[in-house]
Amino acid sequence: MPFYELVCIARSHLVESNLKDLIRTSATQVLHRGGVVRGFDNWGDKQLPHRVKRHQQYHTNGHYWMMHFDANPLIVQDLSKKLLVDSRVLRHTFVKLGDKLDTVVARPDKSL
Repeated sequence: MPFYELVCIARSHLVESNLKDLIRTSATQVLHRGGVVRGFDNWGDKQLPHRVKRHQQYHTNGHYWMMHFDANPLIVQDLSKKLLVDSRVLRHTFVKLGDKLDTVVARPDKSL
């Protein structure tokens, strides 16, 4: 199964339990379809590069988070459809990192 990275921007004013529910729902979607979730990274609230109109509101800040997972392309497609209609999500994107976890090159240290 290919190895993917989901980068997601959620509404910045979400209650913490609502954000956890969004992340849990995304991970459960992958797990129930036979994928494997490898980990999460929470980047916190950040200012958006430009004002975004989503769900009939303008947003200038967002809560960034990332999920690494193994899944087939159909799972990614279904998850993308669900995130597209979720009112908590401002933007999302998937990046295919490799066909196998062994082929993914280690990322450089962030502290440098």
